[in-house]
Amino acid sequence: MLIATLLITGLATFAVGLVPTYETIGIWGAIILTVLRAIQGIGVGGEWGGSVLLAMEWSRTHGQRGLVASWPQFGVPCGLLLSNFAILAFSTMGTDNFTTWGWRIPFALSIILVGVGLWIRLGILETPVFQELLDKNKVEKAPVIEVCAKQPKEIILSALLRMSEQAPFYIFTAFIFAYAVGTLHMSRNLILTAVMVAACVSFFTIPLAGHFSDQIGRKKMYLIGVIVMGLFGFAYFAMVDTASPVLVFIAIVLSLIPHDLQYGPQAALIAESFTPRLRYSGASIGYQLASIVAGGPAPIIATALFASYKSGYSVAIYIAACAVISLISAAMMPDYTGKSISDDAYGED
Repeated sequence: MLIATLLITGLATFAVGLVPTYETIGIWGAIILTVLRAIQGIGVGGEWGGSVLLAMEWSRTHGQRGLVASWPQFGVPCGLLLSNFAILAFSTMGTDNFTTWGWRIPFALSIILVGVGLWIRLGILETPVFQELLDKNKVEKAPVIEVCAKQPKEIILSALLRMSEQAPFYIFTAFIFAYAVGTLHMSRNLILTAVMVAACVSFFTIPLAGHFSDQIGRKKMYLIGVIVMGLFGFAYFAMVDTASPVLVFIAIVLSLIPHDLQYGPQAALIAESFTPRLRYSGASIGYQLASIVAGGPAPIIATALFASYKSGYSVAIYIAACAVISLISAAMMPDYTGKSISDDAYGED
């Protein structure tokens, strides 16, 4: 499944760089691009759940699952760093060249990552937990239907607990460009550099948060992250609104830490909540639903709030509201920190 999703996402990404221009095929260029983006989304839908389960279920001890499951989360800061670095590097060729053809180069180069990922995944075996299901012939034939019927609460809570993680992430990494460059008239390269540094900080804070969740409990670690995020939004916009390059840079670099306090333990918190035979589908559906209710709308909502109230604090209130939703949802999630995640632990027969 991970091989299939890699090829779906990777080849669609590569094809984006080959989309003909409007001058060549007119509106069909936009239609093809939209279709390719949708195909990317379908592939990503199966990527996260599979990679987290592989890491977590190969963990040799119950006491390290938070740390081990946090490693696949590295994909976010790595992707953020590489994508912004690509924009920064290729934009040096000049605005006209970059907007005409330079933007296509990073998409074309992505085929290299597809090759590397394919080589890695072809050498990975099924996890012991899943192999046991295969041996006992307990693999669910219609897992999506079954998990929606058996564990709807966990799916909904998984999506809602991500509100305070994913919505602010897109505000801090996407909306900030329109806000700082367009509204505050700051250097785009400064913002790009700050986001790249923030991504580098995440290399440390994500696994640390995952590790601490093994020590103090998955849910407790997550709730700490939610509270920090709810408060940080106000400090973030207080610094950004000064338009001081130093303060804006600091605000952006610090912005992903509250996110990482949640993102580190999040993989294990969500995946552990589902029984093994439904875990891939349940964790993936819950996780990706957040993209619909939290991630996707966040920059649009932030833009609308600023347009209406002319203040970054209105966006901070939106972040705080997301934190309240996540606080309640995370508190209602089961916590399997240090416990068995085999069939028996979920009352499976």
